[in-house]
Amino acid sequence: MVKFRNSDGGLSDNLQDRRAIGGKGVVAGGGVVGIVVVVLLQLLGGGGGGSGVDITDIFGQIQSGAGGSSGTVDPADEPLVQEMSDALDDIQGFWAGSGGLGSRYTDATLVLFTDAVATGGCGNAPSSVGPFYCPADRTAYIDLSFFKELQGRFGAPGDFAQVYVLAHELGHHVQNLQGTSDQVRQLSQSDPGRANELSVRLELQADCYAGIWGASAQNRGLIEPGDIQEGLGAAAAVGDDALGNGNQESWTHGSSASRQRWFEAGFDSGDLAACDTFSVSAADL
Repeated sequence: MVKFRNSDGGLSDNLQDRRAIGGKGVVAGGGVVGIVVVVLLQLLGGGGGGSGVDITDIFGQIQSGAGGSSGTVDPADEPLVQEMSDALDDIQGFWAGSGGLGSRYTDATLVLFTDAVATGGCGNAPSSVGPFYCPADRTAYIDLSFFKELQGRFGAPGDFAQVYVLAHELGHHVQNLQGTSDQVRQLSQSDPGRANELSVRLELQADCYAGIWGASAQNRGLIEPGDIQEGLGAAAAVGDDALGNGNQESWTHGSSASRQRWFEAGFDSGDLAACDTFSVSAADL
């Protein structure tokens, strides 16, 4: 179990809880809008365009799927909300420190929602797209029901598996701050034939960044034996091959083995330089 320190039981200033308003997307109070790249469940593992394409177009295609009904708040989810809040602050604290980007890091916002959500720059999205990051408003969006799917459908239980998802999203945010996401988008637009390959490289780098934070968490005594295996299990569960996609040319996230390998590369090294997925050959991904 991940045990975050310095948690006073309050929620992060960078977390917005919109679960009670469903697809209406109207916030009554909440945290400060911050930052988190687009990772749909298709980006965390399902298929679809991936971060290497213009996700504004993706949201335009699914916008009609986001309704205006009010959401529901399950009291049983409150411990998970607290875990997401504590993880958000810890991961961002790491990236803002000397082991991460330091002063170049700007805090992200995490939005929790139910059923559907209105973003600040990517249109409306139903929860079926899974966790995602909108670069236009620099915000990550998660419907907590995804974690039930992660455990049940994808066979990846455990609280560190859940935290891995958030760490992966914030890894995309690091890419956004470094300009990597824009470079990938521009390359994908200029050479559409490479879009899937570039998306895989972007996704694997985000896994590697999640591993860097995981190493920090272990060094600080926040995780217990077995937690990292939960994270690796989640990474494997959302590999393109594990999800039944037999056409490697259409992969947007990489194989289960690749996702685990790059998470471990970050975890073992604790070094951003070890996460250069864009310099290796396709065979070495």
